[in-house]
Amino acid sequence: AKKLIAADERTAWSVYDFATGKKLVSINEDLPLQAASLIKPFVALAYFHEVKRGKLKYTAKARLHMRRMIHKSNNYSTNWVMRRVGGPLEVAALLKVNYPEIAKDIKFVEYIPGTGRTYRNKASASDYHRFLLAMWGNRIPHSKEMKRLMGLPGPDRLYTRTPSIPKGTKVYNKTGSTAHLCGDMGILVVKGKHGKRYAYTMVGVIEKRNTAKHYGDWIRSRGDVIRMVSNLVYRGVKKYHQQTL
Repeated sequence: AKKLIAADERTAWSVYDFATGKKLVSINEDLPLQAASLIKPFVALAYFHEVKRGKLKYTAKARLHMRRMIHKSNNYSTNWVMRRVGGPLEVAALLKVNYPEIAKDIKFVEYIPGTGRTYRNKASASDYHRFLLAMWGNRIPHSKEMKRLMGLPGPDRLYTRTPSIPKGTKVYNKTGSTAHLCGDMGILVVKGKHGKRYAYTMVGVIEKRNTAKHYGDWIRSRGDVIRMVSNLVYRGVKKYHQQTL
C-alpha cells in the first residue's frame, strides 16, 4: 500500500511462534522463488546427512568451509561442500529422498558462480520455515552444529536496526542477496519478562523480475523493507504474548 515494492517484484513471508505452536503469518509461502544464498543451509543438511551415514567426515577442513559457507556466505566454500556430496543434482535428490517433508519445493540445478549470480536454484518460504522448525527441534543431523553456525554474529535483516526488537535478542539466520533477490530466514529468540525467552521464525523474501540497476541501493532498500516487516512481526508477537513477553 505504501508502494515499497515495485510492480516487477513479488514477496513471500512466513512466521511461526514456537511458544504457541501456531503459524502467525503465511503469505505466498508455497511459491518457489529464486533461492540465492538462502539455499546454503540445505547444502549443509545434505552434507551432514552423509556424515551421519558415514560416507563423509566432518574434518577440520570441512568445518572451515561449512563456517565460511553459512557465516560468510562464501560461494567457493559452498561449491566445495556441494562437490563432496556429489553436486547440485545429487544434493537435490538426497534431500527429496530423505527429507521430503522439509524440502518440498527445493530445486538445485547449479553451482554458485564466483560472481554470486545464481538465479536457477529455487525454494519456497515454506521450505525455509520447515527447515528452521526441524533444526530447532533437533530433527535433522547435526542440528546443534547448524544452530551454532547460523547463530554466529553477522549481518541480518531480521534484528539489526529494528527499533522495537529488544537488545540481546539471539538470531539464527541466513541471508540471500542477488540483483534479483533479497531475503532472510531465521529464528529470533527474544527475552521476555522474568528472563524467560521465546522463539519464533521469520522468513522474508523479495524477488525482482528485472535486474536491479543499482544493486547496492536495491539490496539496502529491500533489506530495510524486511527489517520493517520483522519489526512489525515482533510487535505482533509481543502483543500476542502480552502477559509474558
